[in-house]
Amino acid sequence: MSQPTQFIPSTDDVEVALHDLGGDGPILVFAHATGFHGRCYIPIADALADRFHCYGVDLRGHGDARIPDGLPMIWTGMAEDLAAAVKAVAGDEAVFGVGHSMGGAAIVLASLANPSMFRSAWLFEPILAPSTMAPPAEESGLVLSARKRREVFDSFDAAFERYASRPPFSMIDPVALRAYVDHGFEPLDDGTVRLKCRGATEAAVFENSMNGGFEQLHNVNMPAAVIKSGDGGGPALFAPGVAEGLPNGELLIFDDLTHFGPFQDPARIAEEIASYFLATDS
Repeated sequence: MSQPTQFIPSTDDVEVALHDLGGDGPILVFAHATGFHGRCYIPIADALADRFHCYGVDLRGHGDARIPDGLPMIWTGMAEDLAAAVKAVAGDEAVFGVGHSMGGAAIVLASLANPSMFRSAWLFEPILAPSTMAPPAEESGLVLSARKRREVFDSFDAAFERYASRPPFSMIDPVALRAYVDHGFEPLDDGTVRLKCRGATEAAVFENSMNGGFEQLHNVNMPAAVIKSGDGGGPALFAPGVAEGLPNGELLIFDDLTHFGPFQDPARIAEEIASYFLATDS
């Protein structure tokens, strides 16, 4: 059973929200994708509860994290948030890390600054692209979509029903979608609910996605699985290069999943995570 949220000081006057998702065993920390939050991974954590003690982190600009006005959404800051959370819960103990998209990049960037922080990592399409690529511009599809995202719904149920009716969220397991909505929206005084990660914030995160981590992959020595989906999108295209660049990287291909794969089949993803960590930590 999940425990009360802790707020952990990070850099830039940020307070990270750290959620204890329960379980018994070695510590496993989830780092979320852009626009998501740490409690999206509750269904996966529940399936891992007999093998790992799981935590979810809300990085700056997401979920319940507290940030000052005007904070730049720099991805090295995301890594600093993750490192602060890991140190708060584990001290100097190395943990297992599961990172999705931006969260995968945050794990790699955090490990560069803290080489002994992670025992091993499971990275679903981490956003680590060569610096020769141009960062997303203001008029790019991801940025424009984020800026136009509908933020307010009549209720949590109305938000859930809207998301469940349209791709890509319509492909998500209903329990995972419920976790995304119930912890990703906040009630307003007029009875409506609003996204915690506002559209402008999500757009700013996308605009800062060139993080310099790709050129430093050779300095990351932890064992790491890099997962590639079959949807053919940019994150899937990055995955082979990331796996090749990591000294102890391994590419795993899940052709039947999309970039939202961790939420499409949480039970299967939990088994894949457990199998990899148990194999690499033996």
